[in-house]
Amino acid sequence: MSTTETTDPAVLLPEGLWHKLHRKPAARYWKDPQEVARKDGNNVGKTGQQQAQKANKRRLVEDSEDEEQVLSGKSDPFPGPAPIPEDRLQKFKRKDKTKTSRSQHYKLKDIITRSEETSEMAQKQAARLDLVLPEDAGFLEGDEDEDTCTISQEDIADSVDITSATKHFSLKLSQFGPYRVDYSNTGRQLLLGGRRGHVACIDWQTKHLMCEINVMESVNDVKWLHSEAMYAVAQKKCLYIYDSKGIELHCIRKFNDVLRMQFLPFHFLLVTASATSFLQYLDVSVGKEVSATCTKTGRLDVMCQNPHNAIVHLGHSNGTVTLWSPNQKEALAKMLCHQGAVRSVAVDKTGMYMVTSGMDKKMKVYDIRSFKPLKSYFLPAGASCLSLSQRGLLSAATGDIVQVYRDVWSTPVTKPYMAHRVQKAVWGMHFCPFEDVLGVGHGDGFTSLLVPGAGEPNFDGLGANPYRSAKQRQEWEVKALLEKIQPDLITLDPTELGRVDHATFEMKHQDRVQALGFDPLAKQKFVPRYKKKGRSSAGNHEKRKRKVAHEDLREDIQKTAEANVTTERERKEKKEVLLSGKRSALDRFKK
Repeated sequence: MSTTETTDPAVLLPEGLWHKLHRKPAARYWKDPQEVARKDGNNVGKTGQQQAQKANKRRLVEDSEDEEQVLSGKSDPFPGPAPIPEDRLQKFKRKDKTKTSRSQHYKLKDIITRSEETSEMAQKQAARLDLVLPEDAGFLEGDEDEDTCTISQEDIADSVDITSATKHFSLKLSQFGPYRVDYSNTGRQLLLGGRRGHVACIDWQTKHLMCEINVMESVNDVKWLHSEAMYAVAQKKCLYIYDSKGIELHCIRKFNDVLRMQFLPFHFLLVTASATSFLQYLDVSVGKEVSATCTKTGRLDVMCQNPHNAIVHLGHSNGTVTLWSPNQKEALAKMLCHQGAVRSVAVDKTGMYMVTSGMDKKMKVYDIRSFKPLKSYFLPAGASCLSLSQRGLLSAATGDIVQVYRDVWSTPVTKPYMAHRVQKAVWGMHFCPFEDVLGVGHGDGFTSLLVPGAGEPNFDGLGANPYRSAKQRQEWEVKALLEKIQPDLITLDPTELGRVDHATFEMKHQDRVQALGFDPLAKQKFVPRYKKKGRSSAGNHEKRKRKVAHEDLREDIQKTAEANVTTERERKEKKEVLLSGKRSALDRFKK
């Protein structure tokens, strides 16, 4: 019987251990699948194909992460995001980059860096989206040797689209005229107030009548409040507040004989000018009178507001225009504008220019920043009403003729941009916000005129949104009330609010130096060096600062104490000398 020795390792080792020791290593992404297949020999099958597919996918991912993108086998001729013009970036620039010092904490540096990155990203996004704004401003242009002022409203309505053509219409209301006019801040609602008591609210774009009442007494002025839900009517005796359905909400008897009104939207203040020469401010959010000032200038029937700083401009019969704030009982400034009485005043939305018209048949343009006249125009019949649009167009009414002027403060104007004649004399005039529309109230009713280039083409959806729903209006109203500006902050120059009062600071510093006996700001403050391993926590930081501060103060305190001791010693010596110099009645018994 013969025995044979087996040398097969698979027989000597257990089956599981042999496979573990001779298991093939996993494929790596840096290895070429063809080389792996060549080493395996005949093992090129399903496993080799799967490894090749995975390797190809990894190559595609690595190529996509490279800077140069490959599309259809060709390099991208315009790699990266599209460039943005520098002027457009400057338009939406928010702030300059903050200079960080080496001593600042690393967490603070990280917060500042992330804030600047977010601000820069928002700036770029706003600059890119500026290209997709839907509308642009345009003006009326005539043919060769054709004046635009000769183009009638009927010709404009025939040339524009149907939606724009419906914005030109007339309301014949000769029984209760003449009419005052006011548009809401969104430009959707129209408020009409007839001299003989007729008051109406209209959604003028859909021609839907919201309410119509007759107050049975004369109406001097009408004004929308913060939203289209409430409006104020200056009647013969008192000031009344109504809602959009014509229901009387308040009767404010303290505001009597009101002739003109203005509403300050960011302060929720209703400003009234009366025939008794009183200028009054009413806070409509709480229903309280903020200020009442007797101007002592007679009847106040000319008033407008500066939208930039909420200063009220009043025109008087002696040819002066005064500027008022609820914080002071005296006028902030007085300007002699005309040789006769002032008939109308208007201020543009930037707060730089003021236009006035007077009985001397002149229309003047002033720079409010320097209180100097820029231009002066002579109108044969004078202008009784003035109004400025969002884009800087000026409308002037002379009798029953309405004229619109363009660029009155930049270049000399020799002829009007547009002109139109209404049925009777004009009593009220107002440009509609965000629309190329001018509303004119006259003795025969109301006329809506098309004025190309008058309105701002793009609106802020978070502010005055013409297409907002009732829910959006309520949310906007709550936000506006939370952000309401106090009347104390109304000044001629709003930028003064962010400045430091250096005179007051120096006085406080001098008082502090006298109280302490030394100047705490004379020496530069100690800034602890940053340490690692948690030794620069907020607590350790303050401890080191206090320790060094005590060491710095010790010498000053010692000097102060020595000076006080020296002063006290000198005072005692002087007192002893004075006492020794006096003679007593018992000195005669001394030997």
